[in-house]
Amino acid sequence: AVERANLLNMAKLSIKGLIESALSFGRTLDSDYPPLQQFFVVMEHCLKHGLKVRKSFLSYNKTIWGPLELVEKLYPEAEEIAASVRDLPGLKTPLGRARAWLRLALMQKKMADYLRCLIIQRDLLSEFYEYHALMMEEEGAVIVGLLVGLNVIDANLCVKGEDLDSQVGVIDFSMYLKSDDDIGGKERNVQIAAILDQKNYVEELNRQLNSTVSSLHARVDSLEKSNTKLIEEVLFSFMDVEAELQTYKHSRQGLDEMYNEARRQLREESQLRQDMENELVVQVSMKHEIELAMKLLEKDIHEKQDALIGLRQQLDEVKAINMEMYQKLQVSEDAMKEKNEIIGRLEDKTNEINATMKQLEQ
Repeated sequence: AVERANLLNMAKLSIKGLIESALSFGRTLDSDYPPLQQFFVVMEHCLKHGLKVRKSFLSYNKTIWGPLELVEKLYPEAEEIAASVRDLPGLKTPLGRARAWLRLALMQKKMADYLRCLIIQRDLLSEFYEYHALMMEEEGAVIVGLLVGLNVIDANLCVKGEDLDSQVGVIDFSMYLKSDDDIGGKERNVQIAAILDQKNYVEELNRQLNSTVSSLHARVDSLEKSNTKLIEEVLFSFMDVEAELQTYKHSRQGLDEMYNEARRQLREESQLRQDMENELVVQVSMKHEIELAMKLLEKDIHEKQDALIGLRQQLDEVKAINMEMYQKLQVSEDAMKEKNEIIGRLEDKTNEINATMKQLEQ
């Protein structure tokens, strides 16, 4: 906790001093600017705090390039800066690549955004940092918030020619200790800074011109070599062309015959393809007609099924009515039998009465 607090305070002083000095001078910062160098040293110490020791093939490795390389997977815009760092010549160590990455991120004014998307992924950071590391605690988020202020600074850093592998990151505490003499000599420092600016500009321009001249010399040498090689190739190719021309004349007749044969086959295949396409069109139309007939047949079947269901219902109703009428007929027949019996008895009585009346009349 004490280490995190000290690193946080140093980061605050470094970022504040860098912003104030840059705004007071009103200039674009370069690699030789002391407050900028100290800022990178402080950031390096902050990123190294609580870093896990990772076992490699030959030894144990402890570098900040691992978590920084993870940013390109979380932030798509960081793929370009990671690719640029990998393509830089002269960088042999992961620490050198990490230092180059920090410088390029500052020039892009994206350092705060890149580190912000990194600290919110604590499950991924836990593979590189201990649980008490600065990047895993609130101090890391505070430092990332302070880095947003660096977006007002324009940095023009030459990463390509700088030896980043062998630099020693030592914090210079004297830069953050102010005295009355320093405050009184501010104007003199401004003049000295202007002179240093001119000197650094001239040195940078001279270095760029030297690199340009060296690249031009190398290019001239390569062009001369390629020119000589081309002349030799042209001579050999001229001899080959004559031999190939004779061969071409002999093979032209065979090629013409092959071309005519291929053309005839192409016409036959085109005609065959046209016939197959016409047949396919006919088959497709027949398929559509069959599908339409199937739909009509299905519709007719559904209608007939509905009619059959209705007829079955009517048949059931007729059966019920017939059964009821049959029952009523049975009842009527029973009643008729009873009435016929009564009529028979009445006729017998009538005959008896008639016989009795005849006897009485006699």
